[in-house]
Amino acid sequence: MASKMRATIFLEPGRLVLGEKPIPEVGPLDALIRITTTTICGTDIHILKGEYPVAAGLTIGHEPVGVIDKLGSAVRGYTEGQRVIAGAITPSGWSNASLDGCHAQCGAGTAHGWKAIGGWRFGNTIDGAQADYLLVPDAMANLAPIPDGLTDEQVLMCPDILSTGFGGAEAGKIRIGDTVAVFAQGPIGLCATAGARLMGAAEIIAVESVPERAAISRRMGADHVVDFTKEDPVSAIQRITKGRGVDVAIEALGRQQTFEWALRSIRPGGTLSSLGVYSEDLKIPLDAFAAGLGDHRIVTTLCPGGKERMRRLMATVASGRVDTGALVTHHFGLEDIETAYDLFGHQRDGVLKVAIRP
Repeated sequence: MASKMRATIFLEPGRLVLGEKPIPEVGPLDALIRITTTTICGTDIHILKGEYPVAAGLTIGHEPVGVIDKLGSAVRGYTEGQRVIAGAITPSGWSNASLDGCHAQCGAGTAHGWKAIGGWRFGNTIDGAQADYLLVPDAMANLAPIPDGLTDEQVLMCPDILSTGFGGAEAGKIRIGDTVAVFAQGPIGLCATAGARLMGAAEIIAVESVPERAAISRRMGADHVVDFTKEDPVSAIQRITKGRGVDVAIEALGRQQTFEWALRSIRPGGTLSSLGVYSEDLKIPLDAFAAGLGDHRIVTTLCPGGKERMRRLMATVASGRVDTGALVTHHFGLEDIETAYDLFGHQRDGVLKVAIRP
């Protein structure tokens, strides 16, 4: 077996390269997987731009699909050669946060067991998935076998995008018969739209200006698509809901403007479910917040992780109740990762998600 592998390495803001690193050594609780397909996330673009800080020299990427190459001596229940995914969030399974069901805030190793964003390790605090091989920590808590009959591309959205989008709908506590608005129909927003439909929303209003994304949004469950470049989205939502506002607004972009639109769109007592990664301070307008007396609920979500979450998502894909095939618009080899980042980062050629194959 070779001792070196290719890896996408963050050097400094604005600069990454496809370089070479040693293939990781496998500890007792780890698993080494050979990556067969991965992708680029909007959060990776935040990292590249310096809007989210990570250490220089880190391998980035957090959406792995692969084959088990080697198992740690204490890992049970898996076999080498098995096709698996691991979530972008890889909880320890034994921290206080994990045992409380809050895997994304896993504080394994801290005195109290909680750490903000602690469950996100790949491409954040440890080497990530845009490489030939990936070391998966706490493998028995995180490796999820891929059901027979599902392709890499069918499960590629499960580690992050599908989990995050569905998480926004779940955190919003959408009920049967609710009216829901989803702001931005990028990959996460599209999955939030699909999640809202699965949870029983009676009416879904998407806010998006790109015609191709608007079309996919309708396929994912949107009943209306509001083009914010042609009309004020808050006014449009008030018109559609006859002045009531929506029960739940999901913000899936991470900008002040969309956050404010979402807040202004919910009815009194409604919920704003925020999925965006924000790179500067947010301001809450006093009137939209009803001076703090409107019984509003604002919740944030970092996508749930762990193997059971991945199993449920893949089961949903296998059932045919959600189809993420339209989200993969471009394909690249790992050797072309820098070209893929340039395309994805500048949102050219109608790109939604790219499939990267080593």
